[in-house]
Amino acid sequence: MANVLTDLAADIYVAADTISREVTGFIPAVTLNGGAQRAAKGDTVRSHFTRTPSLVNNTPSMTIPEGTDQTVDNKTMTLTSSKGVPIPWTGEDIMSVDNGSGYQTIYGDQIAQAMRAITNQIETDASSAMYVAASRAYGTAGTTPFASDFADTAQILKLLIDNGAPGLDTGLVLDTTAGAKFRTLASSNNADQAGTTNLLTQGVLLDRHGMKIRESAQVQDHTKGTGTSYTSATTGFAVGTTSIPIITGSGTVLAGDVVTFTGDANKYIVTTGVAAAGTIVIAEPGLRESLAASAVAMTIGSSFTANCAFERSAFEIAIRAPAKPGGRDAAVDQMMVTDPRSGLSFDVSVYEGFQKRMINVSAVWGVKAWKPEHIQILLG
Repeated sequence: MANVLTDLAADIYVAADTISREVTGFIPAVTLNGGAQRAAKGDTVRSHFTRTPSLVNNTPSMTIPEGTDQTVDNKTMTLTSSKGVPIPWTGEDIMSVDNGSGYQTIYGDQIAQAMRAITNQIETDASSAMYVAASRAYGTAGTTPFASDFADTAQILKLLIDNGAPGLDTGLVLDTTAGAKFRTLASSNNADQAGTTNLLTQGVLLDRHGMKIRESAQVQDHTKGTGTSYTSATTGFAVGTTSIPIITGSGTVLAGDVVTFTGDANKYIVTTGVAAAGTIVIAEPGLRESLAASAVAMTIGSSFTANCAFERSAFEIAIRAPAKPGGRDAAVDQMMVTDPRSGLSFDVSVYEGFQKRMINVSAVWGVKAWKPEHIQILLG
């Protein structure tokens, strides 16, 4: 029975390329940590981060100067989701469909649909976690970008550059409405004739201003909080401040809200909100302009669609096969299958029962924004 999956692997891959699939722009654009070892929900994945060093004067000497100690930060992410899609088949079911389309054809389609469902959930998790961790925003809420030119890509890239993003692998993921606007504009400017072979694969539209432009079916719509009439506390806040007490107003300020302060044109993303007067937190690198030691009015922007621009290294998806005791359980066959559309790998296991077979497609995953300053929102 150990050849159940091996014999049908070709059908699985063919089906993955032929069934309906939503575009996934976030998964191929972020750091993908897909280790081969199994893991359990709640396990941690570690990463290291170095800090900005201090400069010292070069002073000629016959003695080698002592180096300044540096701290290397250790950060962790948690695998928060463990999900699967069970696919049951009875012996009678298999005999019945073999008189029509055939068990292998349907079986392959079912596994491909299972991978589709899990992939869409991972894409949604990445999109949802990314935009609420972003640093700042550009554009007009409720208005689709790219009204007449590509200036929006240049401006959102400016925010990344100002925050120190290295520009080694930068992406912009659009919802399909903005993607259609971008595609139309690119066509009218003959930009779609730039020679790219990626226009119809993996959600890639074009490379513009050094950013790979993708689209995703899972870009999130954010509904603003109800907060109104808030001001900053009267103590004053320096450039770089991330925690800002707000007073006098009422209503909620939600994670993901875009806020501005009078006299400062920057649009900051709230990462920790409040239900009433209290302290909000904005993402690194914090305020770009200082707030005076007086009550500075804060405005919550309108609801928006969260198109995201980011450096690949700023966000990570970790995915593993689910843990099994001793590396296996009651499955009579199991294999890792890589989805050719998303690049994600899933555990596919076959279980035999009394006159019945069950196939289970599953994965354990988590998402993490490591560097919020290298994530920005292009409002739509």
